[in-house]
Amino acid sequence: MPEQMDEYQLNSIVSSEIRDSLNHFDQEFSQERIRAMDFYLGEPMGNEVEGRSQVVSTEVSDTIEAIMPNLMRVFTANDKYVRFNARTAEDTERAEQISDYVNYVINHDNQGYKILYNWFKDALMFRLGVVKYYYDEQEDVREEEYENLNETELAALLSNPDMEVIGVIEEEAGAYAENEETGEMMPMDMSYSLKVRVKESKGKIRIENVPPEEFLVNRRATSLEEAHFVAHRTVMTVSDLVAMGYDKDVVEKYAGSYSLDVDEERSNRFQDLEATTGIDAADPALAEVIYYECVMKVDYDGDGIAELRRICAIGEGADEILHNEPFDHVPFAVVTPIMMPHRLIGRSIYDMTEDLQVIKSTLLRQYLDSVYTSTLPRMGIVEGQVNIDDVLDGTAGGIIRMRQQGMVQPITGTPVGGEVRPLMDYIDNLKEQRTGMSKASQGLDANALQSTTASAISATVRGAQVKLESYARTMAETGVKDLFRGILHLVTKYDQKPRIIRLRNNFVPIDPREWHSEFDVVVQVGLGTADDEQKIAFLTQIAGKQEQILMQLGANNPVVTMAQYVNTLRSIAEIGGFKDADQFFNSPEQIAMMEQQMAQQPQQGDQAAQAEMQAEIALKRERMMMEIELEREKMQMELELRRQELAAEAELRQLKAITDAEISTNLPRG
Repeated sequence: MPEQMDEYQLNSIVSSEIRDSLNHFDQEFSQERIRAMDFYLGEPMGNEVEGRSQVVSTEVSDTIEAIMPNLMRVFTANDKYVRFNARTAEDTERAEQISDYVNYVINHDNQGYKILYNWFKDALMFRLGVVKYYYDEQEDVREEEYENLNETELAALLSNPDMEVIGVIEEEAGAYAENEETGEMMPMDMSYSLKVRVKESKGKIRIENVPPEEFLVNRRATSLEEAHFVAHRTVMTVSDLVAMGYDKDVVEKYAGSYSLDVDEERSNRFQDLEATTGIDAADPALAEVIYYECVMKVDYDGDGIAELRRICAIGEGADEILHNEPFDHVPFAVVTPIMMPHRLIGRSIYDMTEDLQVIKSTLLRQYLDSVYTSTLPRMGIVEGQVNIDDVLDGTAGGIIRMRQQGMVQPITGTPVGGEVRPLMDYIDNLKEQRTGMSKASQGLDANALQSTTASAISATVRGAQVKLESYARTMAETGVKDLFRGILHLVTKYDQKPRIIRLRNNFVPIDPREWHSEFDVVVQVGLGTADDEQKIAFLTQIAGKQEQILMQLGANNPVVTMAQYVNTLRSIAEIGGFKDADQFFNSPEQIAMMEQQMAQQPQQGDQAAQAEMQAEIALKRERMMMEIELEREKMQMELELRRQELAAEAELRQLKAITDAEISTNLPRG
């Protein structure tokens, strides 16, 4: 018979995995993340010389901040981050419902945009971005009072298992009433007034960002699915842990742990705040405890096969296990911008630009030192023949007293501007090659804007898009899909109550109990080489073909449905920047409902009436088509007007860039 692992053995395994993971991260990644944060903030590099320029270039920060808006636009062009595709024909409608609901969970139950922003930025800066998703079961407790209840109402009230009577305010017999048959005065039913406590369970799916220093994984993990140990190490208060159901006496034994607060990486993140370490809480309930939530594979039951379990422990080295249960998934999702084969943690934008920031900072310092010495050169003097205070006074037009002419001579160095500027341009080109981000790709480079052909600018922009699409595709196909697939898993497992949510300006009933998790995930990212104008042009052509088919073959043709046509028009509006397409067109669901209502109208007895009704329906359909066409033309006019505005703004930027370039060219060179 297999022998179950005892608590001492389990605790020993958990502690060993934590120590190994901590050593791995501290040795290989922690110092690099600290350095990455310093480089992003433009902190001194440690090689500064007193009396000389100490300027720091910001290549790391500039590149990350240039990538982030484009990356967020790719993923959040509309409010539908994800779409689930059905694997069977009968699940098609259900897949659409699930897609709507999962997007609702991300955007409304959680701060979807903020979570994605922090997730991606962590990855660009620190190589790995981590989010945690879980079902948060909360209990809402409130007190209520009920007055003048009869026995039937009282019985119905007490039948609720979530309701507890905490006091009888009043219990009395009602008034007497005459029995109509006997004439006897009989007492009415008893009247009750109660005070009750109601416990209501409220749960929802939560998504939260995990700071890099709080995430642990075994050193040889190539993916989260294959990792045999993953953990979240955080600081919680005694109050938080007791509220989670843990024993107060056990938790208080480990209160006062500050290892995370004095952690070098964590302290570096809050370096601008004072007194962030070693603060004792006045309230014992607010004392802090190190808390580990581990998801690991362990042969707990002794059958020779390691199963996935969720184990929670407290204390510096996970000294005491508080919770141990079987588990069916890893509740984390990670993204990295540049994957490394056979490794979970890839490379960051910091890795690509760190050396460039060092080199450019050195060149800038030399250039500025050269400018300083040219404008304020060192002075050679004949000792005893010159007033030293006058020499040290750098006031413009100041007087230097000397005993005879020639006792003071400026010592000038060779200007280095001509040599430094080409080198800095080379560094910018190198950064562009590595990351794809440049002034030209952002429409800020005067030289690119002065190109003789538009194709040169277009090629530069496409080159930047290829790099950006690589980052986005890597993140979409790895961690982002894992997150959305995990959310669907939690929905089908824990959401056991129907809900009514607002979708497309309509309140729609949703019942997750009817769903399953066997759907393919498609992340709705704006990938592809075509820009928005090209997409709109293609969709406009498609809409024209759809209109032609509908006009020639009718709405019931086998090629194009009215819903497909409306989807095309709504896509044009959304790509054009109008997130709420409902202001232009009804949704396919609304159109289907309208057609159903028209089809359900009572049929007339004679053929003449039926023909009249059919003619009326055809007229309504024709009017609908005309209205849709008018709305499409209106939208195209608005899009064209917007395109002209953007072209005018681009032309103004180009003229300004050319002017700035001419001014820069005419400036004297040192």
